Amino acid sequence: MWLLDADARRPEMRTRAATPVAVRSLQGEALVEELLRVAADRFVGVRPVLFLTQEESVKTISHHRDRLTAFYRLNLPSVELVDALQHKEGFQRLAERLDSPIPPLVHVRTLADLPAIEELRYPVVIKPGERNADYGHQFKKAYRVESAAEGAELIRRILPVMADIVVQEWIEGPDSSIYFCLQYLDRQGDVAASFTGRKIRSWPPQVGGTASCVAAPEVHEELSAMTTRFFRAAGVTGMASMEYKRDVRSQEFRMVEPTVGRTDYQEEVATLNGVNLPYVAWCSELDHPARASVVGKRPVVWRVQSEDVQSATAQGQTVEQGYPAGARVTDALWRWHDPMPSLVRHMQHIRRALSNRTLKLLRGSSAAGSKS
Repeated sequence: MWLLDADARRPEMRTRAATPVAVRSLQGEALVEELLRVAADRFVGVRPVLFLTQEESVKTISHHRDRLTAFYRLNLPSVELVDALQHKEGFQRLAERLDSPIPPLVHVRTLADLPAIEELRYPVVIKPGERNADYGHQFKKAYRVESAAEGAELIRRILPVMADIVVQEWIEGPDSSIYFCLQYLDRQGDVAASFTGRKIRSWPPQVGGTASCVAAPEVHEELSAMTTRFFRAAGVTGMASMEYKRDVRSQEFRMVEPTVGRTDYQEEVATLNGVNLPYVAWCSELDHPARASVVGKRPVVWRVQSEDVQSATAQGQTVEQGYPAGARVTDALWRWHDPMPSLVRHMQHIRRALSNRTLKLLRGSSAAGSKS
């Protein structure tokens, strides 16, 4: 197994589970050239399964698949479908056409689109239409907004940076009402494996990524069926997932967003709870029979410890609050049999803290000197 990344300093690059390979980029023409170079250098006579983990990589590989399929095994939806599902408005329109449960949305590209946001029911969530580096450097992943006036003010600040904003009605409920269904669909569109989980906390709360999560067998049948119907109707194959939120007012599930062509951030929670989706995908691509999934009776919580602690503190909770009784807790990086990624991460945190402390001391000394 090989692990490719453009940043050799990342903690994951120290794992003993894979051979790290530094590449120039994880997107664009540079990624394609690097994949071709790696194939020529390391995979002579071998056509490995390519697993993707980032949205930008999926877009690149999707548009250049014809150049790569001779060297790598890929299972992606059509180029047009990948593009549509990676954009929030594209997903919205497809979900509406397939009569899927999704809140109303307004797409804003110019100031002339602003009057339309007054027709939505507030609060709303405001976020970019797709991933954008310039946006990410200046703004949060998403914003909850309580009024059209507040929303218009925020949008006016974002538009000069990114003219691609979506405004969607907010689904009421805590982080723990956010669910996800992770699947792998073979080339015929049949579901080879499916797992349903639930967030415990997000960071930042309400609008951030997963800080902790666990299996949700109590809703698996419902959400797996809903996810399968959507993906089959849309024509999705390969690695895919759908995020949902249960509205506390109606108790009904609403679709939030899909992920296609790559593993999800919290994908490992499925493996820890007995459903190894990357293994199933590998077996499917090589036409090997996969061992049946065995879901354990004791639930396993997956968490990013630092973010889970911050989220719990911000919400006035104890860290254990929300964990199922008797659950085993597993850190996103720490493993006794593979300790280096976690150790590297902790060392980086320590260096960063020391650097920040030194800067504060230097600024304090400089300020004191100027006063004297």
